[in-house]
Amino acid sequence: MTPDPLAPLDLAFWNIESAEHPMHLGALGVFEADSPTAGALAADLLAARAPAVPGLRMRIRDTWQPPMALRRPFAFGGATREPDPRFDPLDHVRLHAPARDYHARAGRLMERPLERGRPPWEAHVLPGADGGSFAVLFKFHHALADGLRALTLAAGVLDPMDLPAPRPRPEQPPRGLLPDVRALPDRLRGALSDAGRALDIGAAAALSTLDVRSSPALTAASSGTRRTAGVSVDLDDVHHVRKTTGGTVNDVLIAVVAGALRRWLDERGDGSEGVAPRALIPVSRRRPRSAHPQGNRLSGYLMRLPVGDPDPLARLGTVRAAMDRNKDAGPGRGAGAVALLADHVPALGHRLGGPLVSGAARLWFDLLVTSVPLPSLGLRLGGHPLTEVYPLAPLARGHSLAVAVSTYRGRVHYGLLADAKAVPDLDRLAVAVAEEVETLLTACRP
Repeated sequence: MTPDPLAPLDLAFWNIESAEHPMHLGALGVFEADSPTAGALAADLLAARAPAVPGLRMRIRDTWQPPMALRRPFAFGGATREPDPRFDPLDHVRLHAPARDYHARAGRLMERPLERGRPPWEAHVLPGADGGSFAVLFKFHHALADGLRALTLAAGVLDPMDLPAPRPRPEQPPRGLLPDVRALPDRLRGALSDAGRALDIGAAAALSTLDVRSSPALTAASSGTRRTAGVSVDLDDVHHVRKTTGGTVNDVLIAVVAGALRRWLDERGDGSEGVAPRALIPVSRRRPRSAHPQGNRLSGYLMRLPVGDPDPLARLGTVRAAMDRNKDAGPGRGAGAVALLADHVPALGHRLGGPLVSGAARLWFDLLVTSVPLPSLGLRLGGHPLTEVYPLAPLARGHSLAVAVSTYRGRVHYGLLADAKAVPDLDRLAVAVAEEVETLLTACRP
């Protein structure tokens, strides 16, 4: 395989990372076990299958003279994704001592940055103390994979599934050193349109910083420590709320976050009155069946969560209206689409400006709420069924909490990742999520 230059957004994720703010995403999967040795057997399977998954053998290498530099002047000072000739799966798959609390162990493991000289991923197998289950924590650097790509890589080491074949991508004609002059008018119009879109996004992002009403609990000083928690709720309950009130399942899931934050802030004494944190809702721009899923394809919506509103149905209505406005504008417009600006920054700018950009996330949004797609088919590892899966999003500098949500086998799983010192009561927030679903159900009853 030839080296593949990192896409601009991948390069941004690669360069904004620091030891205190690792840019990997994760997923904590819990499997049923039929014996105390099931975890050890699962670790052996993961190590044996990893070499057959090409994406898991790819490292990221910083370059100053990338291939085809004359054709890609913005690539100077970038990075490439290329096979690691020293790849050893035992460097990436690790079997741990039995754990009683999977989330407590996962939090400590999420603190540790991935080794940048090797393919940036890890799989940590955590046998259960009672022998009735085991867990696997997958970690993927965001420059290697977004949520959908990470799912594809993880599925490659789980038991085989019958999935639809990827749609082939049309072949592109070879590019010469100089552009086709016949295409210049269209390219010029495209460049002007891109420039106008960039100005629109930048202006919207600047306006989003005005009149910010967040909570110190969400934006405390970072300590570099991590804590995770998870909660599972019934998807049928979510559908009942949706059918009663209208909107989408995603609207309900976001409104649950707003209500849980209100309950949690009030209980810890911080107060929720007037609080409306800016939530970034990532939007995938990737085609689900793309044959070439490498590279992040993300935009996003930005909205203020109505945490300060005491009425649960009014909170849901506010979320639904905000999401409708975002969808009408599209993922290429507005403050939430700042990720698209990465395409307009030269590779050298990403490398030199990464530390500055990482500190700017706090100015842009207060909380990440993201959804990770999962197949409806049952997943297995060594014949052991996956029963729970909690996605974990990266925590940006200056942020205390990130929320990721996945739907799997009739259950909705909320994965919470927080700064351990800023949010020592993360388990209480997980409980508040379940309580908020019950609150919405009660409000929907006649």
